[in-house]
Amino acid sequence: MHVTRESRLKKVQEINLKRMDIALRKHSIARETAETKIELDFLIDGEGKGKINTGVGFLDHMLVLFTGHGLFDLNVSCDGDIEVDQHHTTEDIGIALGQAFNMAIGDKKGITRYATVSIPMDEALATVHLDISGRPHLVYRVEGLKDKVGNFDTELVQEFFQGFVNHAGVTLHINLEYGTNTHHMIEAIFKAFARALDAASSLNPRVKGIPSTKGLL
Repeated sequence: MHVTRESRLKKVQEINLKRMDIALRKHSIARETAETKIELDFLIDGEGKGKINTGVGFLDHMLVLFTGHGLFDLNVSCDGDIEVDQHHTTEDIGIALGQAFNMAIGDKKGITRYATVSIPMDEALATVHLDISGRPHLVYRVEGLKDKVGNFDTELVQEFFQGFVNHAGVTLHINLEYGTNTHHMIEAIFKAFARALDAASSLNPRVKGIPSTKGLL
């Protein structure tokens, strides 16, 4: 009988949740500004399911990939001022997702904390290093993107991750090793980010308490 990665990880998570006797790690955000109105539900220990409607087609595509490859459950809707541009919507969804993750991860007891993931997407290769450190810091070493994918401004990828990092309280290093197709390059980044966040936030029964020699994250 073939056992898929998804079913295997789901079983491990179920065992870990029982062993560690913790509640579901999830949080909902309702965030409204003069520029965007966002409703977002996020579950860390999910099944890769979600409903994504940001009003920005390429961002929807990336968040579907993030949800599926991270095995999160994510529902997000946004009413943003896309008649101006896509900046506020993209940045604010990064902020809301970061806030939801920070609340869902809770006191960080028992988490793996660190992860490094490299993902190829055809000719492109991206590597993400992630530490659920409590210290927001983004290193974004991405060069060679064209200005746009369709009508999406690719400089907004960095704005999304900066918003996430600032509010999730994580250290995130994104390195685009190489690539020629801008769509593939960004897709590799989001897939690597998803799998790194999944791995770093996963529960490890060998970790007793908070994974820091200081005793605090």
